[in-house]
Amino acid sequence: MTSASQRVDGLRIAFRAASDPERAVAMARYMRDQFAFFGVPTPERRATQRRELAAWKPTEQEVVDFARECWAGDQRELQYAACDVIQRFAKHASPEFLDLLETLVTTKSWWDSVDALAHAVGSLVFAHPGLVDAMDDWIDAGDFWLARVAIIHQLRFKSATDSERLFRYCERRAADPEFFVRKAIGWALREYAKTDPAAVRSFVAAHAEVLSSLSRREALKNLAIHG
Repeated sequence: MTSASQRVDGLRIAFRAASDPERAVAMARYMRDQFAFFGVPTPERRATQRRELAAWKPTEQEVVDFARECWAGDQRELQYAACDVIQRFAKHASPEFLDLLETLVTTKSWWDSVDALAHAVGSLVFAHPGLVDAMDDWIDAGDFWLARVAIIHQLRFKSATDSERLFRYCERRAADPEFFVRKAIGWALREYAKTDPAAVRSFVAAHAEVLSSLSRREALKNLAIHG
């Protein structure tokens, strides 16, 4: 039986074979030099993952072990690989899978991994509605990345969005000075505006004094175009 460390070692070898040192420098610079990279562009990285993991039908524990091994790796492509596996698996996972997602959101955190994990959190919450209680905790978390995930986890819910919760979360963190929280508020509202533009206009108008200019601008961006 192939262990998680063996699977990650296989990916590491494949990514290293496809590495581009010059691209790696540029990718690291784009991420403010917080992470090392092999320098493998996304399409090639995903093609490599498909080849390396083609026959793998993981259990939940195997996904957990794989993700932890990837997160322990130095190169960011390994974390991206974990995010891809997690996003595919999340809708089939148990509620306890949220423990892993919380750990990953708060470890080696930056918008690239956090936003990918937020989609997985959304899938998990959609499958297990009782997990909204955890989102109610995350919105007040001291770690702003958890608050960001709470705000954007419904991005793909469309008409199934719990608008009351969305607006409550946006109001709760409206005065937050953190850029990534303000941006998340605008992003979540802009996405929901595709479903209920009147509700978003009304919310922004009613909270104009507490919402940052960034959040307001992002929320109304498409509405300004379409009237």
